[in-house]
Amino acid sequence: MLRQRGYWRENGDQITAQEAWDAWAEHAYDILVEVARGYHAIITYGELRDRFQAASGIRTSALLQNWIGSVLNRVIREARRRGDPPLSALVVRADDGMVGPGYDEVLRIIGEPQVADEMAREEHAAQARLDCYHHFGAALPAGGGVPALAPKLRETLKRRRDQAPEPRRPVCPTCFVQLPRNGVCDCG
Repeated sequence: MLRQRGYWRENGDQITAQEAWDAWAEHAYDILVEVARGYHAIITYGELRDRFQAASGIRTSALLQNWIGSVLNRVIREARRRGDPPLSALVVRADDGMVGPGYDEVLRIIGEPQVADEMAREEHAAQARLDCYHHFGAALPAGGGVPALAPKLRETLKRRRDQAPEPRRPVCPTCFVQLPRNGVCDCG
């Protein structure tokens, strides 16, 4: 059996990348709206790919990271056109639970300033996810819910905090002994 290359329909017909991305974006939009109906729900890039490729019957041999941005940018623009929050905030990497630097395109498309660092980006995405949950009717807790980082990212951050060495306490300038927690030395 000959291995397909490029983009093709399940019947074997070749199509252009643009045609595939357009079709996938339509399906991705619907999938992400479904995800947004679950409070604190997220989906990985790979899970989203598998679902919209199955729904569309369109496949590719191209690496995910080489085209997923083109699909999600279409989703972002369509959300903007409809007045919906940026659904792509619901999509995170499987390995670390982050939206990653591609999320900066969301900020550009919706006309917000770029963020200073990756945690600021993740916090923006967490708020955008909460906006999605509100907008698409997720069952929210009393008070309307809170923005949340993806569970995998929360675990990683907790592990980093737990493994961080305890900061060194200051040393007494007179006897050069580490000061007790109250910061007062017995030397004098």
